[in-house]
Amino acid sequence: MPEQLMESGNQALVLACAIYLGIVFVTSRGLIAAPRYRDLSGRIRDCRARAETLAADNDGPVATATLTAVMQRLDDLERLGTVAWKLLPHAGVVAIPLSKLASAWRVLHAAERRLLRLESDGEVAVLLQSLRLELGASGRPVDNELSDVLTGAPASGPETRPLLIASWERLHAREEAATEAEFEQQRIALWLATTGVGAVLALGLALDHQLTMLLGAFGGFLSPVIGVLRPQPERPRSWGALVLAPVGGALAAVGGLLLVRMLADPDLNLLGQVFLDNSWDAPTQPLALAFALLFGFSGTLFSRLASTATRQFVPPVV
Repeated sequence: MPEQLMESGNQALVLACAIYLGIVFVTSRGLIAAPRYRDLSGRIRDCRARAETLAADNDGPVATATLTAVMQRLDDLERLGTVAWKLLPHAGVVAIPLSKLASAWRVLHAAERRLLRLESDGEVAVLLQSLRLELGASGRPVDNELSDVLTGAPASGPETRPLLIASWERLHAREEAATEAEFEQQRIALWLATTGVGAVLALGLALDHQLTMLLGAFGGFLSPVIGVLRPQPERPRSWGALVLAPVGGALAAVGGLLLVRMLADPDLNLLGQVFLDNSWDAPTQPLALAFALLFGFSGTLFSRLASTATRQFVPPVV
């Protein structure tokens, strides 16, 4: 019976790791990026419509050159492969790399600021008032200071347009920095998840703890699920945390069983004979599988057990 469990566990672990690598790819290139890409596509269409409207009202050489440059940049953003890989020009998105998406937003913001140089005085006044209201409602001290500066500016005049453009540039820079920092965190988490899947596969096969890994991964998956269903959920802060949870659960499960075996060793005898007989040396026992599920579900449980093990070798500081 244990041999059959191990054999089926090998196949299940390999299959689970292969499927999970696909999930990681879909998450990084689709679930995370797709909503931002849809927003980007809508903003590109709005920017193109503004450029076409301004082309009818501005016929000077400077305006023509500006509008031509803006339209070329918008065409570049919509070209296949620049931001998204697609099967067809207007459908079938294959992948949207986060780094390309962040760069595309930076290009779009620059195009929008360029168009502000050609807007009429009436439109500038409307945009100025809109920005005042937005900054005043943000609640940030920095935004309130900028709102006060814009409030003191006249609705029209030679200094109003440069002030509006500079304000938008500052806000765009802050938004771009926040987006890039968020995407960098997601990329780190997804890289850890990808390499962690390889570690799970290697350790599970080398140590004959396939079922331990699978139960730990299941516990890691259950943890955010239970968190969402609670009345006051402690939800993960990012997609990266969701993707990492099963991988971390699988690794915590096998590490937890090893720690249980160490603490239950007769030389230490901190946990007792029951834990000794149902941990590292007997990973297919129901109690050992339950331990694996608990370690995968609760990172706090694993941390406390690791702290207990550490205290056996590091004397307390007096």
